Amino acid sequence: MRRHALTYRSFGKPLEKLSMETTDVPSRAKGKLRVRMLCAPVNPSDLIPITGAYSHRIKLPAVAGYEGVGRVIDAPRKYADLIGKRVLPLRGDGTWQTILDCDPALAVPVPDAIPDVVAARAYINPLAALTMLETWPVKGKRVLLSGAGSNCADYLGAWAYHHGAREVAGIYRSESRVARLEQLGIKPVSIRDASKISDVARESELVFDSLGGPVASNILQLMAPDAMFIAYGLLTGQAIQLDTKPRAHYRRFHLRDSLARMSAEAWQHKFSHIWRLLSQADMPNYQVFPSQGWRQAVERALCQSGQKVLLDFTLHLHD
Repeated sequence: MRRHALTYRSFGKPLEKLSMETTDVPSRAKGKLRVRMLCAPVNPSDLIPITGAYSHRIKLPAVAGYEGVGRVIDAPRKYADLIGKRVLPLRGDGTWQTILDCDPALAVPVPDAIPDVVAARAYINPLAALTMLETWPVKGKRVLLSGAGSNCADYLGAWAYHHGAREVAGIYRSESRVARLEQLGIKPVSIRDASKISDVARESELVFDSLGGPVASNILQLMAPDAMFIAYGLLTGQAIQLDTKPRAHYRRFHLRDSLARMSAEAWQHKFSHIWRLLSQADMPNYQVFPSQGWRQAVERALCQSGQKVLLDFTLHLHD
């Protein structure tokens, strides 16, 4: 059996550093599940580490990809009932490969009613959005999202209404996002409309920011006392810089910090909630690329106005 894995051996631009490497598959690690990957998304959170942004916690060479869905093909006797079933093989080896071994306590079984393309994207963005909404309640509040149109912001906006938000506005960078925002009930605000951004910043009681940079800095300076600003991303690649101390409360959110404190039991319970939410969600359009077409997939994912992207590993099923 051969394994095909999108691997990077040094940090830099993903299109320059990634390569599809083929190796023999070793014996299954003791106590692990062996999973054959079906498909995996291409997210900013998959590409940013390749640039070296988190080099202090990545050991090279590394296989890219943080989420995806696969089918169990081998397991210890205790977990033999999982053979043939779909799981999310998470929090271990990179998911952009055809075969991987994972911790059975952290492998998340996928309900039969959830399609592969939904299951593949059920981890980072849904779990981050749900955790933030549970940590900072939105009930009765005016909520502002920056980087609106991203997967995580979509979930934050749609699920904020489930959690009782009074109103949700979203700052978008591409006009292609407007129809989607309106469909979700999120009031669109163009990133080029500085006056409107200032108005909505003053009115917002809770901000979830994925942009960073000057826009986020301006919002934070304008927010009212006792309002809450949550920084969870840095899509602009620029830090928030302030001239004076803001009146609003500032907090940072990193999903990995929450995971470090989460037991395996709590982890599995979170997904029981996520499956219910996703079964009712209207997922954005996606474009599927065969894993051999990973270059085109990454190029599309790097476009702000591009569709969501999935890598399909099933063409390698008989290798």
